[in-house]
Amino acid sequence: MKRLMILFMILPQLCFAQLQVFNHNAKGDEYFPVVSKKSAATIFYDVDDHKVVETSAQLLSLDISRVTKKKAIVVSSQEDLKGNVIIVGSIGNNRVIDQLIKDRKLNVDSIVGGWERYVIQVIEKPMRGVKKALVIAGSDKRGAAYGIFSLSEAIGVSPWYYWADVPIRKSQELYVGTQPYISKTPSVKFRGIFLNDEDWGLHPWAAKNIDKELADIGPKTYEKVFELLLRLKGNILAPAMHECTKAFFTVPGNMEMANNYGIMITTSHCEPLLYNNASEWDKEKQGEWNYVSNKDEIIKVLEERVSQAHKNENIYTIALRGMHDEGMKGGSDEEKLQTLDEAIKDQRALLEKYIEKPLQEIPQIFVPYKEVLGLYEKGLEVPEDITIVWPDDNYGYIKKLSNREEQQRDGGSGVYYHISYLGWPNDYLWLNTTSPALMFAEMQKAYSLGADEYWLLNVGDIKPGELGTQLFLDMAWDFDRFSFENINDYQAEFLSSIFGDKYREELKFILDRYYFHGFTRKPEYMTWDWRWNSLFAKERIRDTDFSFIHYKEAESRLNDYLTISNMADRILSELPEEKKAAFFELVYYPVKGASLYNHEMLIAQKNRWYAKQKRAITNELAEKVKLFHDSLAVLTDKYNNLLDGKWSGMMTAPGFLPEFQLPPVKTLEIPEISEMGVWVEGDDLDASVNQYLKLPEFYSHFEEVSFFEVFSKGSIPVKWKAVPSQKWIKVNPSQGETASQQRVNVSIDWDIVPKGMVNGTIKITDGKSSREIEVKAVKQKYPDNLFVGKNGALSIKPSAFHRKTENEDILFQIIDGLGYANSSLQLGHAKYDSGNDSFVEYDFFAENDGEITIYTYMLPLFPKDSAHDTRYGVQVDDMEPVVHSNSVKEYSKEWAQNVLRNSAINETKFVIDNPGKHTLKIISIDPGMIIQKIVIDFGGLKKTYLGPPVQNLSEKESLK
Repeated sequence: MKRLMILFMILPQLCFAQLQVFNHNAKGDEYFPVVSKKSAATIFYDVDDHKVVETSAQLLSLDISRVTKKKAIVVSSQEDLKGNVIIVGSIGNNRVIDQLIKDRKLNVDSIVGGWERYVIQVIEKPMRGVKKALVIAGSDKRGAAYGIFSLSEAIGVSPWYYWADVPIRKSQELYVGTQPYISKTPSVKFRGIFLNDEDWGLHPWAAKNIDKELADIGPKTYEKVFELLLRLKGNILAPAMHECTKAFFTVPGNMEMANNYGIMITTSHCEPLLYNNASEWDKEKQGEWNYVSNKDEIIKVLEERVSQAHKNENIYTIALRGMHDEGMKGGSDEEKLQTLDEAIKDQRALLEKYIEKPLQEIPQIFVPYKEVLGLYEKGLEVPEDITIVWPDDNYGYIKKLSNREEQQRDGGSGVYYHISYLGWPNDYLWLNTTSPALMFAEMQKAYSLGADEYWLLNVGDIKPGELGTQLFLDMAWDFDRFSFENINDYQAEFLSSIFGDKYREELKFILDRYYFHGFTRKPEYMTWDWRWNSLFAKERIRDTDFSFIHYKEAESRLNDYLTISNMADRILSELPEEKKAAFFELVYYPVKGASLYNHEMLIAQKNRWYAKQKRAITNELAEKVKLFHDSLAVLTDKYNNLLDGKWSGMMTAPGFLPEFQLPPVKTLEIPEISEMGVWVEGDDLDASVNQYLKLPEFYSHFEEVSFFEVFSKGSIPVKWKAVPSQKWIKVNPSQGETASQQRVNVSIDWDIVPKGMVNGTIKITDGKSSREIEVKAVKQKYPDNLFVGKNGALSIKPSAFHRKTENEDILFQIIDGLGYANSSLQLGHAKYDSGNDSFVEYDFFAENDGEITIYTYMLPLFPKDSAHDTRYGVQVDDMEPVVHSNSVKEYSKEWAQNVLRNSAINETKFVIDNPGKHTLKIISIDPGMIIQKIVIDFGGLKKTYLGPPVQNLSEKESLK
């Protein structure tokens, strides 16, 4: 790549700053030479402009040098302007830009007075001695910075060049097309991230590698965070605030660094007026953090903080909670409400005292988090100019949004969202597995209901949440670029822009499977325990609800993880050396790590199950569990030692504090005998004490393969033979010898099976003993285009409906990439108030009459506001509809179960009076509810985690 041409006219249509590359000479009036064969353009900023403009100009110069190895000189004197120049600055603060506007050479009419907007324009002979000027003019200081960094990204410097080691695209020359570019107003006014739960990653990494003299997170670390935020077009940061970290405002240089990068400082819900009581409050000297009994001391520290910080740009959290993340102190709810009201008035008085602008112009937020939401709903009056920031429940489900009245508030509203969390019922601090479709669905709901003032994402340690951070901030910058149709391809497109288009489809598949399995159960929750911080407690680990017995459930999960892990292995091996670190961090480690941890937990479960059957292979599985555990340790160590230890201390995998923690496994004394065991698919060990073996029924409608396993119970190999009683039973292989175990596939030759139901057997013998397996096959033609159950159960993908009926307000939205069926259905958009007369229908076939049970798997969403619930209806044929609600008390056991499994499951019973075709209706009542799976139990449903795999109808796509 010798010459690079950047066409700004195409940037608005692209998800990422991709480049149009031409191999011809790009000289001419229609191009601006950022770097030509001979030299680089000079960069000019005005010394009277904001500090962030100078910072950005210097970084642009460094970026140009990184790409071309040619230095772009940065100047601030007009006397140094000659040849080709890049002029950067904010309107009203750069004399050259202001003169160009006055001379009508630069048109900024569309952005003047706007919020964080910019214009990029090439001007011929703008002034004496200057041949061409590339002008980047911002409506304000951050608008100028964003314009500068849009050029950096376009020439090949990713915002993640440092934090994810994305390689810089090299070129000898750089040319920019002369088509002007005008940026849009950001969709969300304040956009940023919260560094949280940094004890295991960001803090040890920063203390060891960056702010070594502090042995803590300090200005050198924050400089890198601020630069990342600017490049991602963010403007706010909530600094790290755990007890292990010195509070942001107590460390010299932190505030100054924020000012250098134009980043506003905000704080979490429990840090009033920028004060961090987790690390700053001294209970021994200052007493209890209790506004009722110790108000004067609290007011004192809050005033000191406002006095210290008020000259910088900040967003002030108003209100009060307890110490760190504890609930508020102070008696009954009524008493707490009065205390909170008093605290709000006192805090606003402090702002008025120190900040010389009208109170309504000072950015303030109120975050009704946990118990504070209850107090707000009891009647707490929050001043109109304060922005209400609605939090999620820490697990990705927003608890409440603005109703019609709240949407009229001057301060507007925003969202506080998590992709990382430390707390009950369980943590997820390790990998980012928040589905893009879930994040988009929740943020779309919030945005449509007016939450466009403030978006804050809890990213934990930043790494490995890079992809989630990128997506969140890109949505906040330009929400209109996103839709349910493109959301699932977004991250794969981003990754393929780094690693190559030839990997696009593979990356889509990898991410699809990664997020699907991460949604059904996060890797951190594979211990199957609810106790907070349980990942490091061996004695709490127990069997998962994933079944090795029914529906090939656990096996399919492991096979998927193995498939995408192997794909990631191969891609990593093929990539050039300069791209390997970025791929390892962004794709390989999350995928491989999730796979290894799932294997560790599930193979340990399998080992314990095998031990009950006395399988000789039991001990081998125990060894494999240790191998998976050690492999994850090696993988994590490799992450921390990437690039000569650049990320040392950043990554900690679950189960390694302390290192000896392993899931419990069983070992057996294997006798020196040859003894055969047989297990058939679907056979519950506890239910087979009578030695009766039976395969799941075969149906011609599905033409599936089942299996049984022959295994050894001793150290001497078993020689076995399987003989079917009927020719239509096909067994593969039919004989063998095994020292461990051998799987035997069973299928049906439907060409020779008589019509109706037939029975047969398979006799397995080792010469000393024999076992008999019953085989039942049903050859029957069902009506076309109906869902048909098998073995007494039926599973339906909600998006595969036969018909839909929508009133003028409610529109059903298919959400691919979300839910237990990987394709969910939103029962009407949340911005509407009623779902009356709106429903979807599914036609299914029942073999018999009698009672059926319908399980509806819903996303555990909250009501959109206090005027609504989470209701929906279930109906079969013309029977009376049954109304369900997902509303459960937050922090109850039911709520905990729902968020850990990402599903609220409701049960409905009906009695059908005849076999044949029937119709299931799912009725929208409170719009915005999302159904992710439907299971109909005709009497044969087996106990599993996800239920049976969904049935696909080949004709269904045309019916949507």
